[in-house]
Amino acid sequence: MFDHISIGVRALARSMAFYDAALAPLGLTRLWDNARAAGYGPAGFEGEAPFAIIQMGDGVTLTGAGVHLALRAADRAAVDGFYRGAVASGGQCDGPPGVREHY
Repeated sequence: MFDHISIGVRALARSMAFYDAALAPLGLTRLWDNARAAGYGPAGFEGEAPFAIIQMGDGVTLTGAGVHLALRAADRAAVDGFYRGAVASGGQCDGPPGVREHY
């Protein structure tokens, strides 16, 4: 089981704004940030942040298509809030939230 996960980003400030908006409905908040990275988790969480974003240099290849990251949501309202926050902050819609019968 995972302890924490970090993903690379090209634009840290823009990515923090995106994840701030998208993760808030799931009960996750920015726990810390610095010039190179930011960590997210439940408010008051201590220890290694469960989720982090890290500014990557121009010569680094970032993860692309083929990655599926699923986050737990308490209820449908949290799912809808995540979706609205993500899209409003520049996320690309790959289909609105809903039950995916095929999996």
